[in-house]
Amino acid sequence: MTMHYKLESFEGPLDLLLHLIDKAEIDIQDISISEITEQYMDYLNAMQEMELEVTSEFLVMAATLLSIKSSQLLPKPPLPMDEPEDWFDDGLDPRDELIQKLVEYRKYKQIAEQLREKELERSLVFSKEPEDLTPFMPTIVANPVKGLHISDLIAAFQKALKRAARRSFVATVRRDEISVKDRIVDIMTLLREHETVRFSRLVGTEVERHEIVVTFLAVLELMKMKQIRCFQHQLFEDIVIHWRGEAGESGFSNIEIDY
Repeated sequence: MTMHYKLESFEGPLDLLLHLIDKAEIDIQDISISEITEQYMDYLNAMQEMELEVTSEFLVMAATLLSIKSSQLLPKPPLPMDEPEDWFDDGLDPRDELIQKLVEYRKYKQIAEQLREKELERSLVFSKEPEDLTPFMPTIVANPVKGLHISDLIAAFQKALKRAARRSFVATVRRDEISVKDRIVDIMTLLREHETVRFSRLVGTEVERHEIVVTFLAVLELMKMKQIRCFQHQLFEDIVIHWRGEAGESGFSNIEIDY
């Protein structure tokens, strides 16, 4: 009967022996050294036929199997007449050491398989480096009255009332008002002395806004009454005011302006 072997990759001779035992579906404790040895040697021969490299550990295991097989085939020495039949039996089975190695190897192989499964499960988990989530944390506003007692708040309230009592006075500020009529008189008095003045001289540098407006209205009224003549040498330059000299001092008091 021709047997065909499908050569697989084994990590060592013990791995190959376990494969042969599992394939034969027998218990490790009841292995047949003769059968396992034949299958093991057939596998080595197949490797050599396919020109595969056979490492030394496979050859050492082959020698071990052949040694165990030969020890089982050797006959026991004859029994002495006055000794029992089991006097030479030392209770040791040449297979015990090999069986113990196979049991230990299977144990570690199962553990390695479990670790491989856990590695596969862990490879499906993707992790991410932790990020700084401080910018997304809610801002906790500090309590401005933390650590204060009710008596402290009462004392602060009383101090505030005392300061408010010292400031509870009303002051009325009045500004000096000038009419357009009075400003006309001032301008004509200045023109009698100098005949020609600039508008910037009338307002000065420390005059308030309402005084500038009143002065400008007074100049317009004088132009309307044909008492002055205004002109500019260039665009946006200072206004030059020239007195035409057509009215006397008595005419200023009769100006009909009520603002």
